Amino acid sequence: MNRALDELPEAFVSHTAISRDVSRAVKAGTLRKLASRLYTKNLDDPPEDVVRRNLWTIVAGYFPGALVADRTALDMTPAPDGSVCLVSERGRTVELPGIVLRPRRGSGPTASDMSFVNGLHMSSRARAYLQNLRPSRARSGRVPRTFSQAQIEEALDRLIRQGGETAVNHLRDEARVVAAELGLETEAVRLDALIGALLGTRRSQLDSPLARARSRGNAYDPDRMELFHKLHRALRDHPPSVRSAPRRDAQGRATLAFFEAYFSNFVEGTEFLVDEAVRIVFEGEIPQRRPADARDVVGTWSLVSDPQEMTRTPRDPAGLTSLLRDRHRQIMAGRPEMRPGEFKDAPNQAGNTHFVLPHLVPGTLEQGFSLYHSLESPFARAVYMMFLVAEVHPFADGNGRVARVMMNAELVAAGEERIIIPTVFRNNYLAALRALSRTDRRPQPLIDMLYYAQRWTLAVDWTSLRETQRELEACHAFLDSDEAEREGKRLRMPAMRSGAGGPAAV
Repeated sequence: MNRALDELPEAFVSHTAISRDVSRAVKAGTLRKLASRLYTKNLDDPPEDVVRRNLWTIVAGYFPGALVADRTALDMTPAPDGSVCLVSERGRTVELPGIVLRPRRGSGPTASDMSFVNGLHMSSRARAYLQNLRPSRARSGRVPRTFSQAQIEEALDRLIRQGGETAVNHLRDEARVVAAELGLETEAVRLDALIGALLGTRRSQLDSPLARARSRGNAYDPDRMELFHKLHRALRDHPPSVRSAPRRDAQGRATLAFFEAYFSNFVEGTEFLVDEAVRIVFEGEIPQRRPADARDVVGTWSLVSDPQEMTRTPRDPAGLTSLLRDRHRQIMAGRPEMRPGEFKDAPNQAGNTHFVLPHLVPGTLEQGFSLYHSLESPFARAVYMMFLVAEVHPFADGNGRVARVMMNAELVAAGEERIIIPTVFRNNYLAALRALSRTDRRPQPLIDMLYYAQRWTLAVDWTSLRETQRELEACHAFLDSDEAEREGKRLRMPAMRSGAGGPAAV
């Protein structure tokens, strides 16, 4: 290959000055033809991959100086059918492997548009919204050049979630200027009406459920709803199982509730020795050096040991909100700075996970709850409720404990065994949550992990504090999960009673 071709990118559009050299290189096997005038030095990778990673270089080769427009300017990525929409004074549709370049005639770049790669231009945000409010139809099996009104509403909702009212009001101002330059006044009026409707200051017909919820003052997080739908579908497919809780005397019930509260706090980093926790719960001994931590344990214990409280489950969104507030108030009573019973007023996160924004909490809980009643088994409702609360993270602190109380209330109300997460199982629990919420959005690890934890809970003989403590030690239940991993130790299953069946491991 000669020097002129050596200096070209991985994929390029041929032109007169290099056409002979290109032809020779193709015959010599050092170049590969992908489409009309399109060539690549890459002789191995699938053509679609080569085109995608060199997309804008290729666009600039076919349509020098073009303006990225219409749906592509708003979405910043090819459409599902590979369409890339442009404004250009020359050229016709170009079909490439996995991509279709779709130019149209129109006004070229203006002062408000931005310079883009390789001499291309990108429509300003205001221009992109206005362009997409122009009606278009699907032709020749291709997607429309512009988005539907529902899609525009969802884009505006996303803008409000990310930048608040200031962002959409700034968009309004920009759109008025751009509309006067390009003759898009009608579209500017429509945009103004949509923004007003989303903000609840004007009446206008809205097509998107997301937008309608915002207009009612009940905005929600659509990304979380996608996760809730994934989990809901997986739970609907999960084989139903019944693990009835065995009859326990007063001592057995107290023992189970004690270790439920103990382990639930340990998962959140509130760590006491078992003997310390026994004195805190049963003897009222509050250590002076850690009074708030001790009250967290007492608050959790007072909830999970109350047989009436643990049969309360929500019937509607208002009931869900009331239960969450009541239970959080009781668990966090020793931490007034955490505003017990009040939803958060500032964003919160754990590691790289950013939870639902404060103003979206009520709406997201309501939308998430809409899926709850269609889950038939208590186990499915328990898993779903736990994840709903954990993922929304409605409070400044104490969310994990509240989520697990809500989970176990679903089981207790149905006469089924609770789910306890012992210390050694903490990493399994957190990894399963991350697999759905962050890593690869898979619900099955969470279902499997909780299914196993319920089986383990049923297998333990919660007879008395001392006897149960010895059994839990034999199961490795108290081991730090990181140390257990380093030592190759796992949660052991005790000898199982009848009815505690299930898979041998997660």
